[in-house]
Amino acid sequence: MKITLLSGERLRIEGGAGPLTVEAESAEMSYSPFHMVASGLATCTFSVLHSWASNASLPADDLAVEVGWAFVEDPHRVGRMDVAIDWPSLPEARRAAAGRAAGLCAVKKTLQMPPEITTGMKAS
Repeated sequence: MKITLLSGERLRIEGGAGPLTVEAESAEMSYSPFHMVASGLATCTFSVLHSWASNASLPADDLAVEVGWAFVEDPHRVGRMDVAIDWPSLPEARRAAAGRAAGLCAVKKTLQMPPEITTGMKAS
């Protein structure tokens, strides 16, 4: 599986044999914490769709998922994330079902209904 950093606010994940790799379109780009969050969403969506395709006997060799995000202020944070599924071989008749399957990603659900997060100092 390969993650490609497309910009400071967009990445693409696609399948493939071998270990997970992270690549950038330019040498100046670095893998930020925001890329990490988006990678979790993209990987989850990709995995759900790949599993769905396997169960539906559909090829998923050309499946890719792109995630982009935009920031908002007060406080500065990600205010919007957009997931785009790129799957050229998916039959038109299966696109709506694939969209519903993608919505089952547990990372998406976690971001939609965020958990309580506590921060504390670990005792020395």
